[in-house]
Amino acid sequence: MGIIAFIIIGLIAGLIARAILPGKQSMGLVATTLLGMVGSLVGGLIGSLFQRNGRLFDLHASGIIMSVVGSIIVLLLVGAAGRRRVHA
Repeated sequence: MGIIAFIIIGLIAGLIARAILPGKQSMGLVATTLLGMVGSLVGGLIGSLFQRNGRLFDLHASGIIMSVVGSIIVLLLVGAAGRRRVHA
């Protein structure tokens, strides 16, 4: 997968993850893209646990779904870390 496709998929996954999760996430377009890109890596690693072919970074429908799932996981972790830091 090319870097441009990785950035575009990251942006889409980040936007979908932010739309799915309730609450206010104060991040701009670049942070949303980075969220989606990290989520794509996390989702790809999680998805690779269920595949036998060993291909982590192929672009297909389940990869996009796992990118969104990974982005949601990362967003939840970032939100939990932010709440813990503010209240500590």
